[in-house]
Amino acid sequence: MKWLPGAILAILMIGNVQAETIIATGDLGLVVERASGSLLLVDQSEKATISRITGLGDLSHASLVYSPDQRYAYVFGRDGGLTKVDLVEKSIANRVVQAGNSIGGAISDDGTLVAVSNYEPGGVRIFDADTLELVADIPTESKTIGLVDAPGRRFVFTLWDEGETWIADMSSGTPLVKKISGMGDNPYDALITGDGRLYITGLFGEDGLTALDLWEDDPEPIRVLPEYGRGQKELPVYKMPHLEGWARAGREFVLPAVGHHQVLWIDETSLEETGRTDTYGQPVFAMARPDGRQVWVNFAHPLNDTIQVIDTLSKKVVHEFKPGPAILHMEFTPRGHEVWVSVRDAGKVMIYDTRTFEKRGEIDAESPSGIFFTSRAHRMGL
Repeated sequence: MKWLPGAILAILMIGNVQAETIIATGDLGLVVERASGSLLLVDQSEKATISRITGLGDLSHASLVYSPDQRYAYVFGRDGGLTKVDLVEKSIANRVVQAGNSIGGAISDDGTLVAVSNYEPGGVRIFDADTLELVADIPTESKTIGLVDAPGRRFVFTLWDEGETWIADMSSGTPLVKKISGMGDNPYDALITGDGRLYITGLFGEDGLTALDLWEDDPEPIRVLPEYGRGQKELPVYKMPHLEGWARAGREFVLPAVGHHQVLWIDETSLEETGRTDTYGQPVFAMARPDGRQVWVNFAHPLNDTIQVIDTLSKKVVHEFKPGPAILHMEFTPRGHEVWVSVRDAGKVMIYDTRTFEKRGEIDAESPSGIFFTSRAHRMGL
């Protein structure tokens, strides 16, 4: 049965016994409405809004993850709020304000733990995914960034002030923390590859990036592209790139260059540069279509009205268009036939065919930012 927008489908009646409502969540998603502290529950196939969920606090830099069954979303607000949202009931199931300033989170591979990364007071706090009760508090005396889940009930995160990456192993129920120093000057964000092997952090205080091979028992920092910005005029950075939006296309990574109008291409095995593509502005997200054939790029203010599409074979821009003012995020449908684009200042989420680039629909939204489909529940690091 299909859940139609705005309505729950049939309630089956067998004699005097009322069966449970049948709801499929795999085709749903949430859109962050940053100005109003609300979420839009949307249906991908119908290209329509199902419901608005309010009362989530400051969502000016919000992200979220999903439970393995795709029923619950865990929303990380900038005000330190951790909110558990029930997609079936279309309501808030639980909410705690666990810090003063949060910057994202992750859910463990078994779906039992939710971790939150904090700027104020710093550190990472880990909660029971069912009850939102505090399970562990890991103080760092530093802003923490780049928090991701890794196989084996582990969380990996990096310290902005100290240039260290910590691996918190929760397999025993109590955090066992391994600290790795020498990651570089002011790491600002990070990603983990889909196989859970490479953790890569970008550096704001110096050129280049740093990688860790998490398959090693004692990972050592691997410097990546340490000279990528040398000899070029660095521009003011209007918005830091989001590294979870980096593309992995075929056998290469595609990532935004900090302070430059370029994306960089890196061989996934050697971590050596394989090319550069000049872009319209400073990239914020460089996101691969699920089949890896294209990379879609949006840009920082004041050039944030434009999207460029790069062909991964030629490494050339093959399409450019302007959906509207203040493009903040993109999200591909699971198989990549469409992409949803949040256009904040137009108050719209716009939907495009990724092969013809034709517009397929739009949804009204209040200052939309992040778009998150429930298919993320089954992907590491998202």
